[in-house]
Amino acid sequence: MIMRILGEGQYGIADEHLDRLNELDSALQSAADAGDEATFTTALSALLDAVRSLGTPLPDEEITPSDLVLPDEDTSLTHVRELLSDEGLIPG
Repeated sequence: MIMRILGEGQYGIADEHLDRLNELDSALQSAADAGDEATFTTALSALLDAVRSLGTPLPDEEITPSDLVLPDEDTSLTHVRELLSDEGLIPG
């Protein structure tokens, strides 16, 4: 799976890491649903950090369609709420 972090770049994510990313996505969804700004900020940071550490950065010159686009760390709780589906940011 190819994930893009807005303003940063793309990462190749192996299927074996999707369960961990979905756990972090669930925490983000819960914080957003509760309107808990502090927990939301921590959860978004943890999700993006996991994508960076578990994923393999793709070269900027390589143009590959992203399977999933994640907001950057400065994205507001209100904006992320607009992006969330019933499955969070990461389907599955």
